Amino acid sequence: MSATPSGDTVDPTEVAKFEAMAAEWWDPTGKFRPLHMMNPCRLDYVIAQIAAQFGRDPKAERPFAGLRLLDIGCGGGLLSEPMARLGAEVTGADAAAGNIPVARVHAEQSGLAIDYRHATAEALAEAGERFDVVLNMEVVEHVADPPAYLGACHDLLRPGGLMICSTINRNPMSYAVAILGAEHVMRWLPKGTHDWRKFLTPDELRALIAGAGLTPVDAKGFVFNPLSRSWSISDRDLSVNYVTASIREAG
Repeated sequence: MSATPSGDTVDPTEVAKFEAMAAEWWDPTGKFRPLHMMNPCRLDYVIAQIAAQFGRDPKAERPFAGLRLLDIGCGGGLLSEPMARLGAEVTGADAAAGNIPVARVHAEQSGLAIDYRHATAEALAEAGERFDVVLNMEVVEHVADPPAYLGACHDLLRPGGLMICSTINRNPMSYAVAILGAEHVMRWLPKGTHDWRKFLTPDELRALIAGAGLTPVDAKGFVFNPLSRSWSISDRDLSVNYVTASIREAG
């Protein structure tokens, strides 16, 4: 059901439900607080990498105009909406059907035109969809077949296109922070959200990305400071959360 159906098909009760869920997704003090806390850090990296790859001035008005961008695992649209504001033509895709009407409602409330779809990367690739940028944030650790998934991400990119992929390292520290800390102590995430065994080390992810036909060009860490309760980008500390950039070579 569309979040904003026309004519007699409008059900105000259902629309109200979607709006209530949208408020939860976008509540910076609610259950999605960890994503809100990390989002400025993620955005800084994403904007810098896109600007560098396509020769754009991030301080310009709508610097990403003319670029087609896919946000895989878009959730409520926490990354899709800033990208749309920066001028990109944004498609947000999520395998969880319930996220799509939520994201649509909030985008409409924000006056943004974003093409949200209940779809997988593989389905979009098979349909022949192509993008200049693929945002692949905190998804690869949840898929059943990372090589096949990253192969679909490769196919979704136009030659010269950029993929930004973030995930969680696999080591004792990441188990302590991402599993014990985030799920059991702080209760930022429901228990069982992550399977530590499916986390990928930077070397493993780099090999998978290269195996998918993409060229890795950068890797950084996202580091949480518990004293300031803020995130920052690190050139050296990839011990827990980290992000990579890779390109599909032109020609």
